Amino acid sequence: MTRVWNTPVFAIALVYFIVDGVFSYVTRPITVWLARLRLLERVRLWITSLPPYPSLALFAVPVIILEPAKPLSGYLIATGHFFAGAIIFIAAEVLKLTVVERLFQLNKDKLLSVPAFAWGYRYWRAMMEIVESLEVWKAARRVAVRAGNVWRAVFHRPRDVRSESRAHGRRIFRSN
Repeated sequence: MTRVWNTPVFAIALVYFIVDGVFSYVTRPITVWLARLRLLERVRLWITSLPPYPSLALFAVPVIILEPAKPLSGYLIATGHFFAGAIIFIAAEVLKLTVVERLFQLNKDKLLSVPAFAWGYRYWRAMMEIVESLEVWKAARRVAVRAGNVWRAVFHRPRDVRSESRAHGRRIFRSN
């Protein structure tokens, strides 16, 4: 009987890891931006001063608070409240991954010194390596890179090129 459940559980776990992986690529620039803020310097110093187990407890807080939003969003979507469910899911996922990734960056060595966390991290990395080796993942990454290139070409042009293109009433796309 347990073999019957293995395939659906694996499929659900695979979807979960894919969604987390996609959202982590979205939240990475936010995390980098937060790392540069001087406003959060005192918080960063406090977080990095924590020993391993309090660091683990702090790391778990955003997961414990924001993870239940996923079933709630699923319930809302299933009951016909698609927009509210989607907003709750996206907001909770972006917040969770941004905060969790930043906390992990700040305390990686301490967190990996906790044996149970190190085991879970190795397991997660193994799952992510499987997901990242899938052709679907590679195709999605290529699409994301192309979209990023178009975004940069359109919105990150020098000001003189933008004003010149507006003055002539047409858009100029630069290739990198």
